[in-house]
Amino acid sequence: MSTDAVTKPEPTARRRTSVLPLLSVGVVIAAVVAVGLVALTGGAGYLIAGLPDPGLVTRYGITAVRVLAEAASVVCVGALLLAAFLVPPQKSGTLGPEGYAAVRAAGIAAWVWFASSLLSVAFTAADGAGKPFLEVLSPQTLLDLVDAIEQPKAWLWTALIAVLLALGCRLVLTWGWTAVLFFVAVAGLVPVAVTGHSASGGSHDMATNSLLFHLIAAAVWVGGLVALLALGWRRGAHLSLAARRFSKLALVCWVVMAISGVINALVRINLGDLFTTDYGLLVVAKVVALLLLGVFGHQQRQRGVRDLVDGKGGGQLLRLAAVEVLIMFVTLGIASGLARTPPPADAVTQPSTTELLIGYNLDGAPTFWRLLTDWRFDLVYGTAAIVLAGLYLAGVRRLRKRGDTWPTGRIVAWLAGCLVLLIASSSGIGRYSPAMFSVHMGTHMLLSMVVPVLLVLGGPVTLALRALPTAGAGAPPGPREWLLAAVHSPVSRFLTHPVVALLLFVGSFYALYFSGLFDSALNYHWAHLAMNAHFLLAGYVFYWPVIGVDPAPRKIPPVGRLGMMFAAMPFHAFFGVILMNMQAVIGQEFYTSLRLPWVGDLLTDQRLGGGIAWAAGEVPVLLVLIALLVQWARADEREAKRKDRREENTGGEELAAYNAMLKNLADGKRAE
Repeated sequence: MSTDAVTKPEPTARRRTSVLPLLSVGVVIAAVVAVGLVALTGGAGYLIAGLPDPGLVTRYGITAVRVLAEAASVVCVGALLLAAFLVPPQKSGTLGPEGYAAVRAAGIAAWVWFASSLLSVAFTAADGAGKPFLEVLSPQTLLDLVDAIEQPKAWLWTALIAVLLALGCRLVLTWGWTAVLFFVAVAGLVPVAVTGHSASGGSHDMATNSLLFHLIAAAVWVGGLVALLALGWRRGAHLSLAARRFSKLALVCWVVMAISGVINALVRINLGDLFTTDYGLLVVAKVVALLLLGVFGHQQRQRGVRDLVDGKGGGQLLRLAAVEVLIMFVTLGIASGLARTPPPADAVTQPSTTELLIGYNLDGAPTFWRLLTDWRFDLVYGTAAIVLAGLYLAGVRRLRKRGDTWPTGRIVAWLAGCLVLLIASSSGIGRYSPAMFSVHMGTHMLLSMVVPVLLVLGGPVTLALRALPTAGAGAPPGPREWLLAAVHSPVSRFLTHPVVALLLFVGSFYALYFSGLFDSALNYHWAHLAMNAHFLLAGYVFYWPVIGVDPAPRKIPPVGRLGMMFAAMPFHAFFGVILMNMQAVIGQEFYTSLRLPWVGDLLTDQRLGGGIAWAAGEVPVLLVLIALLVQWARADEREAKRKDRREENTGGEELAAYNAMLKNLADGKRAE
C-alpha cells in the first residue's frame, strides 16, 4: 500500500487569509533587485549597436514587466501542479475544494501573465528597435516590429497560451483536464526561453537546452511552494499529503536547476571572469541564492514535513516556506538582471557561420568513424535516454526484489531503444543531423522507425503498473492511478485510433517536407527539438497498438494490426521515391548558407536522404512482422493452456458434452 494511504486527520477549519500580500512583497522585491542590478551593472545600456537610446521607460520597464510575467507564470504553474498532483480529487474525478480553489487562483495568475506578456511584446519591440515605449504603441508600428523581431513574437505566443489557460481555468472541473492545463502552462514557459540570448551565438544548442531545464524546474519549484504555502495558510485539507509529495519533487527540481544553471553559465562565461566582471558576480550571487534555497529545502524535509507527518501542525513548514518564497523572488530578480547584463567581452568570441546557425563547428566530412565517435551530448534527448533506462531498471529491480519476474527480452528491447535514442541524438549522427539533409533523414528514421519499435516491445506501462504501489481503498490516487487514467484518457484513445495514428506517422512526412515547413524550421533550434519529439511520439502511438506489449486504449484484432503495418509501407516507400526524384532542394537557403566544403551538391545529398528513407522502412517492417508472429504464437499457446486448465477444473465436462453432441449427431444420421 502507498504511504499516501496513511494520512493522519488534518484540521478542516478554514481561516480567511491569503498569500497575496507575501506575493506582492516578493514581486516588488524582485523588480527592485532586477532594475537595481541592471542599473549598477550597465545592463540598461546593453543596446544593439547602431540603435538610439530607447529612453528610461523602455530600459527599465522591460525588466520590471518581465519580472511580473515570470512571477505570474510560476504562480499559475504551481497552482495547477497542486490541483492536479498534490491534492486528490473526489472519487468521481471532479476536483475537490482545495483543487478547485487552486485552479481559480491559477486562472487569476494566468490573466496577470497574459497582461504582462502583452506589455512585454511592446517593451521588447521598443528595446529591439531602439524606440521609446510610447512610439511603438501604434498598431501598424507594433505589428511591423513583431514581424521583424523574434523576442516580441515569442511574448505574443506566451500571451496566447496564457489567455487559453485563463479561459480553461474558468471552465475546468475535472482532474483530467486540470492535468492537461498544467502541461499547457509548462509549455507556456518555452517560447521566451528558446528565443532569448541563449538561443543565439555559439553553443546555443547547449545554452537553450540547459535554460529549458532551468526555467521549468524553477517554475515547478517556486510555484509549487507558493501553492503549498497558500494551502497551509488557509488550513486546507490534505496539507500533509501535499507537503510530502512536493518535498520529493522539490529535491529533484533543485538538482536539475543546479546542474542546468552551471552548464548555462559555463557556456556564457569563463571561470576566470566569475569574480572580476559584473556578469560573473551576478552568476555567483545566483549560485549563493540557490545554495541557500537548498538549505531551506533540506530544513523543510527534516523539520516541517516531519512535524506534519507526526501531527504537530504545519507552523514550522509555513514559516520556512514563507522565508524561502522571499529568497526565491530575490533569486528571480537576480536572474532577470542577469538576462539584461552583457557577458564579459573576453568570454564572447566571434562565432563562425556554422556556429551561428547550428551552435557548433563541424570538423570535417561525416565519415563512418566520425558518425560513430564525434559525440556532442544532447541535453534533452540524451538525458531522456539515460533517465528512461534508469527508471526502467529501477522498476525491474523492484519487481525482482519482491520475487516477481520480468522477461529478459523486454529489458533488452527497452535498453536497446534507449541506446538508439542516445546514438541518434548525441553521437556523430546527431551532431551532423542539423547540417546535412542525408544525416537528418537517418536521424529521422531512427527516431520514428527504430526507437519506438524497441520501446513499445519493452512494455513500460505494464512494468510501471506492476512496480508502482496501489493507492489502496479510500486513499488518494497516486502515480499508478495517474498512469492508468492517462492510458485510458480520451486523448490516448484518439491518438491510437488506427486512422489518426496512420496519419500522424506517415502523413506528417509529407506535411513536414513538402509544405515548406521544414525549410522554415531549419533556422531554429527549438524547431529541431519539436521535430524530434514529433518523430518519437508519432512512431510510438503507431506501433503501440500494432505490436505493443502494453494494453492499448483501443484493442485492434491481429488482422487489423497487420493491415495497419501494410497500409503504412507503400506511403513510406513512395515518400522516399519522391525525395530521390525531386529536382528542387528542400531547405536550400539554409544548407547553402552553411557552406560546408564536403557537400558539393545539395540535390545529391537530398537524394541520398531519400534512399535512406526508402531503405530504412524495411528493417522496422521485419522487426514488426517477427514480433507479431511471436505474439500470435504465444497468444495461441496461452489460449491452449487456459483451455487445459478449464478442463482440469471442470473434470472434462465440456469435452464430454462436446463428444455427446457429436454422438447424438452421428446417431441421428444413422437413424435417417
